[in-house]
Amino acid sequence: MNSSELIYDWNKNYPPGLKPPGPVLLNDESLRDGLQSPSVRDPSVGEKIEILHLMEALGIDSLDLGLPGAGARAVEAVTALAREVLSCKMKIRANCAARTHENDIRPIAEIVQKTGLSIEAATFIGSSPIRRFTEGWTDDFLLHTTEKAIKYAVSLGLDVMYVTEDTSRCDPETVKRLYAAAIECGARAICICDTAGHATPMGALSLVRFVIEQVVKPSGEKIRVDWHGHSDRGLAIANSMAAIIAGATSVHGCAIGLGERVGNTQIDQMLVNLKLMGISPWDQQDLTKLKEYCQAVSRATGVAIPKNYPVVGDDAFRTATGVHAAAIIKAYHKNDVVLANTVYSGVPSHVFGLDQIIDIGPMSGKSNVLFWLERHGIPATEGCVDRIYQRAKQSDHTLTDAEILECVSAKTV
Repeated sequence: MNSSELIYDWNKNYPPGLKPPGPVLLNDESLRDGLQSPSVRDPSVGEKIEILHLMEALGIDSLDLGLPGAGARAVEAVTALAREVLSCKMKIRANCAARTHENDIRPIAEIVQKTGLSIEAATFIGSSPIRRFTEGWTDDFLLHTTEKAIKYAVSLGLDVMYVTEDTSRCDPETVKRLYAAAIECGARAICICDTAGHATPMGALSLVRFVIEQVVKPSGEKIRVDWHGHSDRGLAIANSMAAIIAGATSVHGCAIGLGERVGNTQIDQMLVNLKLMGISPWDQQDLTKLKEYCQAVSRATGVAIPKNYPVVGDDAFRTATGVHAAAIIKAYHKNDVVLANTVYSGVPSHVFGLDQIIDIGPMSGKSNVLFWLERHGIPATEGCVDRIYQRAKQSDHTLTDAEILECVSAKTV
């Protein structure tokens, strides 16, 4: 029997109007917004190029190359990445962050001219009342700055994504006014930001629908709508899904949730969920390099992947619990890998190039011991099984391979 026939999937019983449309685009911010975390190490150009290739292998649509207005080091990295995209004939599209200021926008145009790669300028400015009050910005200042920056970028031949920081705490009138002006001045993509991680899924849905109905549709232009979220409330993935349901075309995120404070939307978890939900084009995408991608970002930035991190964490497909292991082992003994990878996991490990791991610890049963010995080609004599089992029951941790092998080689007194 097909294992899919053994699961009733409530996830596919979408309430009216809440079915995620497709296709969905993903924009990778790991090499820009992700590096704003105070705990990261800025990767070398070589490491950034390695990560770029893994983004391409995963089918990620676009990436933020960096903020060249930040200085010479950023210009060097962005230029090298742009040249790599061109020389390797990559499909991934490029953008660069820029404040709504000529000094940030001009370096992007210079890199485009130098390399020949088309790079979208992602021009950003704060929008919420709390930000405006803090900065002493008037409504007219915001509008004038927006119009001037976008017209300047367009005059340089750049495609423009207009980004309003803290949109999820911005009043409707300002949201409409700024986005409408941006579109009128030539922006063909707008990015709705939950910069402070304030939004809930219903708030994200409401905001994106408002922008589409009140700004995008009345403009009469073909406008890409992006969602950029943060994880302060632990809702980044849920908010991104809500944004997609509301009509957003693209979601921004970072590998392993890198970014300021508690980080950005986890782009790896977006890939997992879009794949398992069957949303185009991710339903057909090979994601077996997902763990390699996350590990490369982890190494390059010095940010460890938590052991219990979904899918790519060390414990994601690892168990030492007797009841769970017994069910997985029974599935393996039916010669059904898919069944084994599904019976105790909502994420089939084989879809992401990974395997179930059964260890031996204080919560294990003898089935764990028998399976470990079987997998390692070691005869499961009664004495050997009992020594390992008793060692595990007396331990306060999952046994290492070395500890198990000590029991295997030990002689009965």
